[in-house]
Amino acid sequence: MRRRTLALAAATTVAFGACILTALPASAATGCSVRYTVSNQWPGGFGADVAITNLGSPVTAWTLVWSYSAGQKVTEAWSATVTQSGSQVTAKNVSYNGSLATNASTSFGFNGSWTSSNPLPATFTLNGVTCTGGVSGPTSTPTPTNSPTPPPTNGVPSDAAWVASGQWDSWTNNGYTLNNDVWGSGAGPQTIWARTGTNWGVVANHPRTSGVKSYPHTGRTLNRTLSSLSSVSSSFNVTVPSGGDYATAYDIWANNHAYEVMIWANQAGAVGPIASSYDGNGAVPDARNVNVGGHTWNVFRGSNGSNAVFSFVRTSVTNSGTVDVLAIMRWLRTQGWWGDVTVGDIQFGFELTGTAGQSSFVSNSFSLSYA
Repeated sequence: MRRRTLALAAATTVAFGACILTALPASAATGCSVRYTVSNQWPGGFGADVAITNLGSPVTAWTLVWSYSAGQKVTEAWSATVTQSGSQVTAKNVSYNGSLATNASTSFGFNGSWTSSNPLPATFTLNGVTCTGGVSGPTSTPTPTNSPTPPPTNGVPSDAAWVASGQWDSWTNNGYTLNNDVWGSGAGPQTIWARTGTNWGVVANHPRTSGVKSYPHTGRTLNRTLSSLSSVSSSFNVTVPSGGDYATAYDIWANNHAYEVMIWANQAGAVGPIASSYDGNGAVPDARNVNVGGHTWNVFRGSNGSNAVFSFVRTSVTNSGTVDVLAIMRWLRTQGWWGDVTVGDIQFGFELTGTAGQSSFVSNSFSLSYA
């Protein structure tokens, strides 16, 4: 139903927050261009996005280097391995974004700290080649205050610990991994934010055309056989918009992505599960009014061409509840639809097909425990 393989993509930088500091592209005819954007800043800290374009020969790995002039420190990063020695910062590609053809781009992001000021880096080098052409743009720093920064109008709270807008950006916190995952054709801009791995949200503006555009989510990896599990329980509480085409959904992967289990807590607009048959009303359930896991579902069985898909669609929508996930997985086994599978990732988030303009989806709280 969706790909989980990370892919190299040209990322669109979305600037947000109470202040925006942007280094315009520094370009070299035979080298590289870099766009460094301070996309969110607060007293003592900031978030930044870095987009790289390779203007030279294709490379299979890259290292980007820059220096800070005012004592800034990188505290955490995603979509790159970032280290710092004194004022010099070194960012290296991760496994999925090292290859850059001529004119190809990739991006990564990070959070950092600052004290008296946060000026932009003056120069960047990519694999030892200076990205020439200069770096220009605003260099002033907002005056720190002791009062909280008012929430910005774009739906990203000012106290977010992580904010990102890259296609495959991810962040791990307290055992949960958040992913921005955008892969659908014709997707619009999407920004993910998080206070923690379980209190997070996404602001998206996707066209209301057919096909899933994204699945921003949190989750944990079990890598346990079904028979070895004695409990898998989850609770959620979300806030979703009144318009758009989406579902609040769990996504469970088993046997190295041979099986996918979707659990839809709510749905809105022009969305529906994968099924083995369809009629004039849409997908036809293989089982109706199944009471399992603490809720009542219509259950659909189908394939997306890559893996088997089992979808549990709640007969009435809800924005909060507790789900006995193990009971649902055991039910599938009693039906003979799968066996003693190895349960890999259990994810929870928002499957977005289209939004009614810019829309905000929030996971107020979430938990996933297993034994």
